[in-house]
Amino acid sequence: MKREPTDRATDLRGVSRLTIDAVTGLTDLVEAMHHNVTTASSMAGVAPKGRTRGITGFVYGTIRGVTRLVGGGIDAVLRQLGSLLGESGSSPTREAVLAALNGVLGDYLVESGNPLAIPMRLRHNGRQLELTAEGLAAVAAKSGAPQTRLLVLLHGLCMNDLQWSRQGHDHGAALARDLGYVPLYLHYNSGRHISTNGREFAALMETLVQAWPAPIAELVLVGHSMGGLIARSALHVAHGSGHAWPRLVKKLVFLGTPHHGAPLERGGHWVDIFLGASPYTAPFSRLGKIRSAGVTDLRYGNLLDEDWVGRDRFARSRDHRVPVPLPRGVACYALAATTGAAAGDAKDRLLADGLVPLASALGMHVNPEKSLPIPEANQWIGYKMNHLDLLARPEVYQQIRRWLAPEQLPNEQLP
Repeated sequence: MKREPTDRATDLRGVSRLTIDAVTGLTDLVEAMHHNVTTASSMAGVAPKGRTRGITGFVYGTIRGVTRLVGGGIDAVLRQLGSLLGESGSSPTREAVLAALNGVLGDYLVESGNPLAIPMRLRHNGRQLELTAEGLAAVAAKSGAPQTRLLVLLHGLCMNDLQWSRQGHDHGAALARDLGYVPLYLHYNSGRHISTNGREFAALMETLVQAWPAPIAELVLVGHSMGGLIARSALHVAHGSGHAWPRLVKKLVFLGTPHHGAPLERGGHWVDIFLGASPYTAPFSRLGKIRSAGVTDLRYGNLLDEDWVGRDRFARSRDHRVPVPLPRGVACYALAATTGAAAGDAKDRLLADGLVPLASALGMHVNPEKSLPIPEANQWIGYKMNHLDLLARPEVYQQIRRWLAPEQLPNEQLP
């Protein structure tokens, strides 16, 4: 039967609505993560109602508005946002807003030369480190810890270094207090490709160790979520470039790291495939392709340029990753979370920690070449726990502390 023009118009509006809903759904999820962080909610209970407020809510509304804009319209909105943020001054809220915006649109911000793009830097207590012997000596002296043991913490997607502090706890500060580490925090644009961030982090670490005012006896990396992938990417690049700093890395701790990808991005990928399936829907697929390179890298857990260069990152594809082994000579540890009360229950199978499947967080893969041989003794699973709980739960910290404690300190001396 021949379709009337009015029917086609109705279909067109319906597909448009579906597209907008799909794209804003990704933004809603990121906003929900931020809202949960600020409200200290738990996925095991009832989710808090409402959206973020104030300037934070304005930003998420703006990102949703991007789905209704084309071309230069994005820049117009970002210019308005830049003016507003510039007038607000520095604050934890402003930093959280910028982190979320960079996670969703970070690659576009860099490519367009937008000043809202976050530059990579190491920070301590929220302040950028001056990577000189004098500047670093001052930081080490203020920490009150020996200058020979360094701890570098890498945050995850849409987050920033200040958000390691959650519910009154900060893994870095606690490890400095209990084990004498000097904690340094990476602050970066999580919307860029993981391999791009990994390469820049590798160079940053080489500068750090060359400028550090004392011989470094131990360097430990702790990565939450995407941060763990950036650490692996950086170590791989650094080994190939002959950097000195990888030889100092003794331990690498992963907190909910999606070594083999996360369903969040895969959902967006299938929306792209559906919208691009015919000439009728293809014009709308560009609206579904707003999510950043950092987000699309999480489809399978890309670590290298070879995983994405020359490929349409929105096209349907299999897992093309070049297998990257764990760094040699480094003790690796994986902490995973699941909202389930026990292994294999409904929440464990369907939700895992809400973002990252359990097998992915533990490095397990059906392909032996891609599976990461993290010893069972170096794995830990937290039950009735979500992705962000890995940043604050006491039992998570105690496990990290046990793994990082000097060998001469018996476990029975640990609280």
